[in-house]
Amino acid sequence: MNQERMLTVVLGPHISEKSSIISEENNQVTFKVARDATKAEIKEAVEGLFNVEVKDVQVLNVKGKRKRSARGIYRTRPSWKKAYIRLEQGHEIDFAELG
Repeated sequence: MNQERMLTVVLGPHISEKSSIISEENNQVTFKVARDATKAEIKEAVEGLFNVEVKDVQVLNVKGKRKRSARGIYRTRPSWKKAYIRLEQGHEIDFAELG
């Protein structure tokens, strides 16, 4: 996979309370990924970008939430894809050091 596709597959980390808990307990990290990305592409992109070994990839589609504006008009936020990446023992990604 070329470098350009790697950068378009992994859009960025998804930081939440749940992702922080699974990061500590299960050696997993959570990423926002492109909606057309496959598990194999995600695994290859994470291994190439962060120099880690990926054990497992779980992917899920997050449906966009329906929000109401002050005028009462309903809008739907865009849907997106999330990937839970389980890393091999001894490997880790620290987002504080990357920034």
